[in-house]
Order: sequence, then C-alpha cells, then structure tokens
Amino acid sequence: MTDKRSEAWSWTNEVMPFVAMLMVTCLDMSVLTIVKAAMNDGMSSIVYIVYHDVLGLLILLPFFVVGVCRNVNRHPLSFRLLFRFFILGLVGLCLFQILTYQGIYYSSPTMASAIGNLSPANTFLIAVAFRMEKINIISSSSIAKLSGTIIAISGAMLFTFYQGPEIFHMAPSDSSSQLHLSWSSDWIYGGMFLVIGGVAGAIWNVLQSATTREYPDQHVIVFFYCLFGTIQCIAVSPFLEPNLDAWVLQPGTGMIAVVFGAIFSVVFRNIAITWCLKKKGPVFVSMFSPLSIVIAVIMGVTFLGDSLYLGSAIGAMIVAAGFYTVMWGQAKEKNNLPGSSDQTVPLMSSVNESNC
Repeated sequence: MTDKRSEAWSWTNEVMPFVAMLMVTCLDMSVLTIVKAAMNDGMSSIVYIVYHDVLGLLILLPFFVVGVCRNVNRHPLSFRLLFRFFILGLVGLCLFQILTYQGIYYSSPTMASAIGNLSPANTFLIAVAFRMEKINIISSSSIAKLSGTIIAISGAMLFTFYQGPEIFHMAPSDSSSQLHLSWSSDWIYGGMFLVIGGVAGAIWNVLQSATTREYPDQHVIVFFYCLFGTIQCIAVSPFLEPNLDAWVLQPGTGMIAVVFGAIFSVVFRNIAITWCLKKKGPVFVSMFSPLSIVIAVIMGVTFLGDSLYLGSAIGAMIVAAGFYTVMWGQAKEKNNLPGSSDQTVPLMSSVNESNC
C-alpha cells in the first residue's frame, strides 16, 4: 500500500504538472493559430477581441459570484482600488490585446510567441524604472538579468529585421534564398505592434504586482480588470472597425476562434497554470515559454502555409537564451533572499496575462 501511495504522489506532483503545462503551451499556440486563420479569412482583430472578451467575462461571472459569496471576510472596495482596476484593464487587457492581435494580423503566431518571451526582460526593465528592482553590478543575479535582457532584445530585433534564406515551407513561395536584411513592411509593423504590446504587458505586470500586495483577493482583481478592459475594448471598437458587416459573426473559423479562445483562456488555462504554480512554482511554469516558439513554427508551417527562415530560427534561439538567463537570475536572487516574494510576483503575473 505504501508503494502505491508513493507512486500516486509522484505522478501527481512530478508528471501531471509537466503534462498540464505541455497542454497549456500547445493550446496557447493552437488558439493563436486559429485566430490567425480567422484573420486570414477576413475577421478583424478587434471583432475577435470584443467577442472573445464578452464571452470570457460571461464565463468568468459565475466564478466571481461564487468566490465573493464564499469569502465573508472580503476586503472593502474603494474608489482608488476601482480606478486601479480600471487602469489594469486599460493597460493589460485593452491596449495589450489590441496591440498583440494587430501584431499577429501583420506577422504570425511564431513572431508573437518569440516576442512574448521578452516579457520577463520587459518586466525587469519596467520594475527597475519604477524602482521596484535594483541593479547590483557585483551581484551575479543582477548581471544575469541585465545580460539576459540585452540578449533577448537583440534576438527579438534579429527576428524582426533579418530574414535570411528560407529553410522550410509547405506552400509554394516566390521569395529567393538569398540573404537580405529586411522583411516586408507588414512583418516589421507586426513586430513593432508586438513589442509595444509586450511593453504594455510588462507595465501591467508591475501594476498588478503592486495591486495584489494592496488587495489580496485575486478573483476580484481579475473580474474587475476584465470587466473594465472589456468595456474599454467595446468603446474603442467602432473607431477601429466601423464596418457593421464585419461584426456579423458567421459560422466557421471566426466563431471557432472566439469560442475556443474564451473557454480555454478563462477556464482551462487559468485553472491549469494556477495548479502548476501551486505544485511546482513560477520558475517551472515559465520554463515552458520558449517551447511555444517551436510549437508555433510547427503549426504555422503545417496549417497556415508559413515559411521558416534562418533569421527567425536564429532570433528565436537567441530570445530563448536571453529568457532562460533572466529566469536563472531571478531564481538565484530568490534563493539568496528567502522570504522575499517581490521577485516572484511579476513572474507569476506574466504567465497569467490572458485572464479574460
């Protein structure tokens, strides 16, 4: 009986978190691939964002009501906190989603996954700017985080501005195999949107970190910032997509993207990541982030007919190297400062950016 219990415990704590994070990473890229396919079929990015957010908010509402009813000792809400939630929704949901999905529209899920790995580096820079982190030039952890940030940014620039020869493609391509230093203008625009969106996400990480220390009820924070962010997206949507015909959601790829994205992002993704954070910690969860690049490349080449270029491959590897360097620095700093949670909060936030 003891051996069986030991095996069951080992399976739950060692194997299942790995399986769960692998599923989350694959489904993350599946959502982006389906959304990109819907955009290729003519669906506007803001149309997807609004429908996705509204459906996600409706799914999130029962969880919020149950959580509030069960928490009899909940903290009171002030106007200052509501305004903070409003800013979180504006930065972390409205701006982040609009910039990210517009970037995907111009580029690809592969670039989105690569640029997404800049999140810890961006968060580190923003935290330094807000004086929530300090750089100690004689500390190996600070040197690792700073050098990892530089490496990751360099890889992202290479990914965006250098194409190189084509390595592999599924569909016929007219591009030559000679080296050249520029993509099409759409690809560069996409990279710029994604980078700016990543900065917005990093600012959201820092603001959310400060908010969770001030107001510990996570489900209340998530619901209200999703509520405000959804309202803000709806408010700006007529300016971004004035064509009323574009808002008619036809059965097909667009509807599948909206439903699948909302259900996965709100229900499965949050539950799985929260469980993995509890079982294995934030460093384990973040380790799977560079894997999304590989999955995005496979799905893009297989289902979207994308081509894989040398510049993308090299840039993605450099970004992943920078990502792991920053993670190593954060892990080392956490080990050197037991009892300090400040370093882990932005990291935990970065893996939960798509709450709604």
